[in-house]
Amino acid sequence: MQRIMLKGKLHQARVTHAVLNYEGSCAIDQDLLDAAGIVEYEKIEIYNIENGERFATYAISGERGSHMFSLNGAAARKAAVGDRIIICAYAPMDEQQVKTHKPKLVYLNADNQIERTSYDIPVQLA
Repeated sequence: MQRIMLKGKLHQARVTHAVLNYEGSCAIDQDLLDAAGIVEYEKIEIYNIENGERFATYAISGERGSHMFSLNGAAARKAAVGDRIIICAYAPMDEQQVKTHKPKLVYLNADNQIERTSYDIPVQLA
């Protein structure tokens, strides 16, 4: 059996561009893609913290060091510049892989700079 597991996450990124008349995708600073283990043209899920929108698109490489997150095409209608978003990539894994898998988690500040990275999500307390 295969399970779909979180592979990489960019947490609390700020949308820097929303370009309606561009091919659909999400351009992300290549340094940040690398940090999260996400590759160009990989399917990503985007969760908008501000309005609850959840949608899928694919990642494309943005200029290194730019700290950009550009929602393009139809995705530009799902968030406004300045909105905080979470970007997740998932991968299928067999039961053996699941036992040892740890996702790459990248936490960003308000300027889309890496604040910290982790391989563990804290346990949620009641």
